[in-house]
Amino acid sequence: MGGAMLRGWVAAGLSGADIRIVDPNPSPAMSAYCEASGIQIDAAASGDVKAGILFVAVKPQAMAAVLPTLRPLVDARTVVVSVAAGTTIDTLREGLGAEAVVRAMPNTPAMVGRGITAAVPTHAVDDRQKSAVDALLAVSGPVEWLDDEALIDAVTAVSGSGPAYAFYLVECIAEAGRKAGLPEDLAMRLARATVSGAGELMHRSSDDAGTLRKNVTSPNGTTAAALSVLMEDGAMQALFDRAVAAAKNRSEELSKSE
Repeated sequence: MGGAMLRGWVAAGLSGADIRIVDPNPSPAMSAYCEASGIQIDAAASGDVKAGILFVAVKPQAMAAVLPTLRPLVDARTVVVSVAAGTTIDTLREGLGAEAVVRAMPNTPAMVGRGITAAVPTHAVDDRQKSAVDALLAVSGPVEWLDDEALIDAVTAVSGSGPAYAFYLVECIAEAGRKAGLPEDLAMRLARATVSGAGELMHRSSDDAGTLRKNVTSPNGTTAAALSVLMEDGAMQALFDRAVAAAKNRSEELSKSE
């Protein structure tokens, strides 16, 4: 996720000279990209330069070890932005000694500029800092600002994990097509193009999802026959309710296990 955002910032015109990365083991691809973009990579944080905005993009399980090593980058003017699931604002405050903190939850379509991010700031984040963070997050897609950190777990379950649900839907449609007699590769191509195309149509349309669904559904037609199965007794909605609840519960567990 950090790499996706980095590439988006550079593509949007942010100078590589204004970016520094701390990574003790960067991949060869990242090292080459940073060299070409004029971005400095440090194996460890040092106090010679303080961060105006410090993005923390590591796996939640690594936070306890990583945060103390980043403290030299933080001073009273630093705003910290975390994009790690399950890492609370209190953990970031304590680990970095920072008061201006933004906890953000982007998703992987950020890699193509079609993500969405929910973010919640502490009261110490001033308007200038919030505006600067918003501009960086918005390179990847829309930003939804929240007042309540407790909502982040539900956001994680809906949009953070949500792309995987869409990808699995493609797998299911393709497999059903194969069972209906289509060659496997053709079924997958049809399923991929259909789901991605439907997403793009919804992105461009002002109609809500329900209206778009109804627009495709002729009375007593093929789509109606399929939807009668998917929507029977609210079965598919109930399945998604369970899935989102499971993801939300896991996000909460990660927060409590810090």
